[in-house]
Amino acid sequence: MELLAPAGNMESFRAAVQAGADAVYVGAPGFNARNLARDLRLEEIAAMIHYCREHGLKLYLAANSLVREQDFPLMIETLAILDELKPDALIVQDLGVIKLVQDHFPGLVLHASTLMAAHNSAVVRSFTDMGFERVVLARELTLKEISAICKKSETEIEVFVHGAMCFSYSGLCLFSSFLGGKSGLRGRCVQPCRRQYTWDAKGGIKSGMRGTRKPSSGKGSYLFSMNDLGGLEAVPWLAEAGVASLKIEGRLRTAHYVSHVVQAYRMVIDADAASFPGVLKKAVQLAEKAMSRKVTSGYFQSPQPVEAITPYHSGNTGLHLGRLDAVTQRKNGSYGGLTLKDELEIGDRLRLHLETSGERHSFTLQEMLKGKDPVAQAMAGEKVQIGLPPDLIPAGSKLIDLYKVDVRTRPQISDMEFGLPDVRVMKDLVVKAQETERGRIATIRRAVCSAAGKEESRPLSVDKGGKGDGRQRGAGQRKSGKSGPVKMKLPLEWWLKTDSIKLLQDRLPFTPDRFLLPLDKAAVSQVGQIKRYMGSGVRNITWCLPPLLFESELAQVQKQLTVLVRSGFKSFQIGHVSQAWMFRGERVHLSCDYTISLMNNQAVAAVEHLGAEAAQLSIESDRTLLGDIIKGSRASSQRIRKGLTVYGAPALFTARLAARHFQYDRVLLSPKGESFTMHRKDGLVRTVPCRPFSLLPYLGELRDMGLDYAVVDLCNLPTSQQDMLALADRLSGATRVTKLPTFNYLGTLE
Repeated sequence: MELLAPAGNMESFRAAVQAGADAVYVGAPGFNARNLARDLRLEEIAAMIHYCREHGLKLYLAANSLVREQDFPLMIETLAILDELKPDALIVQDLGVIKLVQDHFPGLVLHASTLMAAHNSAVVRSFTDMGFERVVLARELTLKEISAICKKSETEIEVFVHGAMCFSYSGLCLFSSFLGGKSGLRGRCVQPCRRQYTWDAKGGIKSGMRGTRKPSSGKGSYLFSMNDLGGLEAVPWLAEAGVASLKIEGRLRTAHYVSHVVQAYRMVIDADAASFPGVLKKAVQLAEKAMSRKVTSGYFQSPQPVEAITPYHSGNTGLHLGRLDAVTQRKNGSYGGLTLKDELEIGDRLRLHLETSGERHSFTLQEMLKGKDPVAQAMAGEKVQIGLPPDLIPAGSKLIDLYKVDVRTRPQISDMEFGLPDVRVMKDLVVKAQETERGRIATIRRAVCSAAGKEESRPLSVDKGGKGDGRQRGAGQRKSGKSGPVKMKLPLEWWLKTDSIKLLQDRLPFTPDRFLLPLDKAAVSQVGQIKRYMGSGVRNITWCLPPLLFESELAQVQKQLTVLVRSGFKSFQIGHVSQAWMFRGERVHLSCDYTISLMNNQAVAAVEHLGAEAAQLSIESDRTLLGDIIKGSRASSQRIRKGLTVYGAPALFTARLAARHFQYDRVLLSPKGESFTMHRKDGLVRTVPCRPFSLLPYLGELRDMGLDYAVVDLCNLPTSQQDMLALADRLSGATRVTKLPTFNYLGTLE
């Protein structure tokens, strides 16, 4: 069983190897899902690959960021150079990158990133068919579920055993992107899950239009801040289950962390059954010195781990040294006093956490006083004054916690002494690879980024009923006081998504071209009723599979699909790329939800190859990106129809954990007064904004770009008659409606 360690820099790489790692993974420059202070240079990666090859180790490269259309030229060049350097594998999530590798760089081995949300054996089987040699499972699985997947899988399975845990399922978090365009799926996460939130004292939601609110004066909690995963005790069970690789999270962590954690896992992996209890105790003690967050067993023992979140603790990494008494100003600078909970030394790396604002500031300790005397070191229990960076913290500030996140820099062995090849020589190797691959890079760029040829889109089957093509026709009529019916025209075809079957029975003030219904037990049980009151319009219903299916749900979902197909339904929307395989041999129309995250034309081509006739582009996209994807798709002669969710309150967090401190359907306020609510349904907890976003005013512009259809999503929103009349006003372009956020459309997706 392989022990796989993280490395964000050369120092951490050396620490991982010295501590006993069998393999190391690092980030591909510019295309990895960690926002590092500095990406590793290609020559440094080349040196690591060379070292690992010489010493019987493996080097994996995480190229697991979603790639925007405009980033593809650089991505192609990077892949071409990596094809020459030959890492042991690439860890990826973007379907376009996967297609690019398989079409043009077949010598590169692919591992499916945990961001691809492999949460059941069907996903793993489909990834095997796609050509992956290893799959990194979702971190929300229990040991029992992991074991069941391993028994049904031929592909190598990799499991995270230690490090940071995301509150949301990996690959489904939109929170950071929604708040400011910094996509967690592109390595730009601002960690909104680590912030302090407050329950609104005024109670529940009365309207889906509520905007930013002033936070209540009550003390907030760190409701979503997950404790770290620690799986030392689970190692024997994972080995018995057949897991091929144990992965440690932490490319943003220090060499000190990497060294201690890798040593701890090396000890328990190598221990025999008789010595395991004693070795485990020593390994736990060693890992505790790594300066991480509080450690729990994550989901290994239970799908609802009680200690996964400590809501009244900030969840900072590092050793908590204590809370500053107060910040005082002296002639030579600012100081904060505290009684230490652990030893501290000049040169240690510290972090201040201002609880009131949520701000965090890191600095290296330059000065420490005991009384009036400067000291170089202090022990736990001693009262000291900490010299703070100038102009960082105002005098009189309170509620400031101090953490030690790294120890004083010690003398280090040089790369040459360690045995790493000269980086200058490796740079020459990279330059040579660039020259060698120049022609192939140009050829691939022409094929992928600016191919010629256009064809008309192929429509998904829609019952037109003699009403035209749905692009410039009336969306419906409604009564508006004494003025009579108001005719509404939308610039392009639109689909309405709802989780309320009752809404289909209501007399709506508009008529969508297609209804999207969730595939769940309640809805499927009403198939007969739906067919009766929809009549011939039943042909315009699409059943939507969720992006997450647990192993225990697979058989039931397959049965539901069989019932629907036999009942005459032919249109289905998949929420995960693996679900296309569930329809093999069936004559159905497939479309893709935005949860498949399509940000480039090659990703669109990949789902078209799987049989999709229509696909929603990434909901995170900005205006420029949308235009670029559509242009690239047209240039590549893709016939698949392209859509976009243009209205809704999407799940910003989609989580398995239903913590005891959660209060569902109640307004939740961020430190900036943004309002959200949490809903629990079908074994998942979703956190959604109180105000929907809306691109409805830009439908004409989207049509002109070449978008084929728009999706209005009413899931997670109130659907009373009054709410539907308000939506009708928006659809008709009424000027009196309040403005709503536009997600990233008018901004820039980072």
